[in-house]
Amino acid sequence: MRIEPYEDSQLDTIKSLSLRAWSPVFDSIQKAMDIEVYHSFYPDGWRVSQLNAVESVCTTTDMKVWVAIDSDSTVGFVAVKLHSESSMGEIYMIAVDPDYQRLGIGAPLVEFALNWMKAAGMSVAMVETGGDPGHAPARCTYEKLGFGLLPIARYFKKL
Repeated sequence: MRIEPYEDSQLDTIKSLSLRAWSPVFDSIQKAMDIEVYHSFYPDGWRVSQLNAVESVCTTTDMKVWVAIDSDSTVGFVAVKLHSESSMGEIYMIAVDPDYQRLGIGAPLVEFALNWMKAAGMSVAMVETGGDPGHAPARCTYEKLGFGLLPIARYFKKL
């Protein structure tokens, strides 16, 4: 597996693998969240929202995106945003193709991003993820790589 800078020709592949990777995550979020609130967040469905989010991340100039390549196939990606005013790098988005999960793709993507942030002069790295069961593998990866949890309670109510 190798990690390379993202190229525009990889967008459709990244969008496709992202939907497959995040399907169980959004199923878990839907079960954990009030259904009316969930539908307020995703009125056109989570897939439309995520496709737009992935495309935005890959085409926004203040994001840096890399892809994981295995046997000439794009199997994952990571997007990083730098917050220079606070010297913080943020892992803004990450996904690994479900066919390649638990095969050592996610952790190297995160480590690559961390090394790049450090080389860019950042002193802190941050990644945000859900506390629901669907995000458990992501939390495990971040904790194994030394991230510490900041307990935050975020409440929602449909108006």
